[in-house]
Amino acid sequence: MENGAALAWAVDAACSGNPGPMEYRGVDLTTKEVVFHFGPIKGTNNIGEFLAIVHAMALMEQRGLKGYTIYTDSVSGQAWVRRMQCKTNLERNPETEKAWELVERAEKWLKTHSFRAPIVKWDTKEWGEIPADFGRK
Repeated sequence: MENGAALAWAVDAACSGNPGPMEYRGVDLTTKEVVFHFGPIKGTNNIGEFLAIVHAMALMEQRGLKGYTIYTDSVSGQAWVRRMQCKTNLERNPETEKAWELVERAEKWLKTHSFRAPIVKWDTKEWGEIPADFGRK
């Protein structure tokens, strides 16, 4: 906390179908402003969650933001980031190629950058929907 404000971003993904049009974004928990948004491209929700976490870390590093926390409601996304590998079963074909390129780029980033931010599981039951949620349930 700095001046009573949380140094934190919430990330989330949305996907219509599985696979289907997927997008993700990050929201600043203090200002509620969208910090980044990507998509839609054909992918899966879990891929979007993974990419959102890595995107947040890369952007924090690029902007020199230290002491920030990333909140996610995705257990899979957290596990894949810890392992530095996206364990998806998404078929690779021309429709999903962009998602695969982004996954490979994110995995490479994780393996070649030491920057890490704490990744905390968002407690939806206790705190309500994560602020980066797309509201399409």
